[in-house]
Amino acid sequence: MPVSRPELSDSRVIAHVDMDCFYVQVEQRKQQSLRGQPTAVVQYNSWQGGGLIAVSYEARKFGVKRSMRGDEAKKVCPEIHLVQVPVARGKADLNSYRNAGSEVVTILSRRGRCERASIDEVYLDLTIAAEAMLVDNPPECLETISEEVVKSHVLGLEEDGSNAREKVGHWLTRSDASRRDKLLACGAFIVAELRLQVLEETEFTCSAGIAHNKMLAKLASGMNKPAQQTVVPFSSICKLLGMLPIKKMKQLGGKLGTSLQIDLGVKTVGDLLQFSEEKLQEYYGVNTGSWLWNTARGISGEEVKERLLPNSHGSGKTFPGPRALKTVPSVEKWLSELCEELSERLQFDLEQNKRIAHTLTLHAHAYKSNDIDSFKKFPSKSCPLRYGTSKIKEDALILFQAGLREYLGLYNFKISGNQNSGWGITGLSVSASKIIAIPSGTRSIMNYFHNQQETCPQVKLSSEKLIQDAPLLSPSENGGHMTLQSIEPWISCSEEDEETKHSLPLDRQLDKEMCKEKLPDKETSICSSPDAEVYRGWEKDQTESNGDYLTEKIRDSLESEEGKRKLNKEKGMSTISRYFQSQNSGDLLKVEHASTSKLSESPSLSDHQSEPPQENSPARGESSVDARLCSHIKLKRPAWSYDIDEIDQDVLNELPKQIQEEVQAWLRPQKRPHTVKRDSGIARYFLPAKNK
Repeated sequence: MPVSRPELSDSRVIAHVDMDCFYVQVEQRKQQSLRGQPTAVVQYNSWQGGGLIAVSYEARKFGVKRSMRGDEAKKVCPEIHLVQVPVARGKADLNSYRNAGSEVVTILSRRGRCERASIDEVYLDLTIAAEAMLVDNPPECLETISEEVVKSHVLGLEEDGSNAREKVGHWLTRSDASRRDKLLACGAFIVAELRLQVLEETEFTCSAGIAHNKMLAKLASGMNKPAQQTVVPFSSICKLLGMLPIKKMKQLGGKLGTSLQIDLGVKTVGDLLQFSEEKLQEYYGVNTGSWLWNTARGISGEEVKERLLPNSHGSGKTFPGPRALKTVPSVEKWLSELCEELSERLQFDLEQNKRIAHTLTLHAHAYKSNDIDSFKKFPSKSCPLRYGTSKIKEDALILFQAGLREYLGLYNFKISGNQNSGWGITGLSVSASKIIAIPSGTRSIMNYFHNQQETCPQVKLSSEKLIQDAPLLSPSENGGHMTLQSIEPWISCSEEDEETKHSLPLDRQLDKEMCKEKLPDKETSICSSPDAEVYRGWEKDQTESNGDYLTEKIRDSLESEEGKRKLNKEKGMSTISRYFQSQNSGDLLKVEHASTSKLSESPSLSDHQSEPPQENSPARGESSVDARLCSHIKLKRPAWSYDIDEIDQDVLNELPKQIQEEVQAWLRPQKRPHTVKRDSGIARYFLPAKNK
């Protein structure tokens, strides 16, 4: 429903710029021979010459209209040139028109806040620029006025043929005008200059409306075309709206406009003036009633939003009449084509503009021939967007099936299956929305794995630690999926300057220090993270029933001074197993860090070597170490009951094969083999290969 936004200021200067038969102009720029000739752009479907989607003004003089087919247009205007729109994947390809529109937006944004409304429409907030001109160089002080400015149309000003431009020039340069009209006059000068720049740099013409708000500017831009502009003074608002059909007003072309016509007998926007605000609120609610009351008086507080790039991407196709899709496989085929185009546009936006979309939406138009509910609309469905063509295709098909199930009803859906049961799809589209800029300083997790040898050799030792530093997500985040976007902000390049280092979290600074330190030799190159070591020992103990494995590995670490130092330094770090455990119970894997710390502070093994070995006991020094280990470390196997179906399998597939197998073993321990290859833990994966 419309939202009521009262104007905060009646002195704003807003312009709406609309390109003139834009698709035709783009094709004429490609083929200069078409300039000045009656031309039309037609759809790729060649039936009856194709449907007209854009008609030049030269062709309109002969009576050619957009509602015609190509063959009909040739009968009306035999000299017309029909240009087919570019085709890709069996549908119209509008990329050339989008790129041309971006050229225009770049020019228009030079003088004020710019909002791109569509491929060929732009809103401009020129208030600041107009106020600056009014102070520094007011129109009444100008010695000469350009021809493009005096060609403007001022709504409410009597224009008598030869004297029209003279009257317009006089109105624009009045010294006794109100401040509001003077600001509009300044806006007319600025817009005329911008339109000339667009023509010189792109060869495109455009028309514009200049008013105090977006609503009035939009209405005025189409009043005098092509290549002209219209100014709407405050005093002429009633004239503009008085005779405007109610259905021509934005947001009144649907059910609300029909209700106004039937319930209140309203035919024009001016007819709304006879109703009080309370009366309109009584019929349509407080918010909508206030919006209608304001609209009848030309009041709109909607602001021009700073947006040079589109806030959504979409790809769609219609299937009219006998070409309607009547089976799920046929829908799946076209979804594949649409999703492929959408994926390419998303990837281009990601690379060029550093933006990511978060929501995937499927829309469809359908009919049911054998059902009393044939008027029921096909429901739109949305889900979190996953990047990658195959993932978008998979999700889009799931959304369609969910929508079809709801549209047909569960019983009819099960009966129909993939066969035709009286339903057909006449329109299908997929779109990506909620597009935001990527935070600076983030990297892909795959970039990290690919570049770990190029950036710093020591990164291999701290790779597990980088994964440990990733945030522990709950299943509620990202719709229950572990996505790369969730992990990316925590994995950054290890080569940062000194100033950036001090602004990083403490654990990130430790990573940098580790990267600068000397690599340990092959005898002391055991992973130094106590959590990783304890977990690996626990895993070995559970799979091979070897109780001495943990003792042996930690004792090896204690024998090295380097190992002792790294034990203290990395004390308290998380392991990757903590992430999966926290997904299920919300509690981290319980490991006694304090006990492990005491181990590193205990006397070295040499202190116990003087003790005589006991009969039927391990080698010298082992019994005392084992006793200390047993007294300080208590290992409890966590209850693994995580549902693997809640994890995004595509994310796991991007990990190296060895890690995939181990993660699968963590999630489903009942399927783990009875033996595990020695040193196959995740920490071992990142260690440098031993010299043989």
